[in-house]
Amino acid sequence: MKAMKELRELQTPELNSRLQEFKKELLKLQIEVGAGTGTASSGKVKRTRKNIARVLTLLNEREVPRQ
Repeated sequence: MKAMKELRELQTPELNSRLQEFKKELLKLQIEVGAGTGTASSGKVKRTRKNIARVLTLLNEREVPRQ
């Protein structure tokens, strides 16, 4: 998966900033969908949620070393 490879190359501070960007984007998209103006962005909401999950997964992997 291309997105995951790109994210794995980033350092932890960069991942944290990327996480904040994704969360802001998700909030914006949810507001648009709620207001009824962003019907075409429903696919973007799903992708953004998955990107947030990917970043959180990487952060958790780095936080807890494998045994």
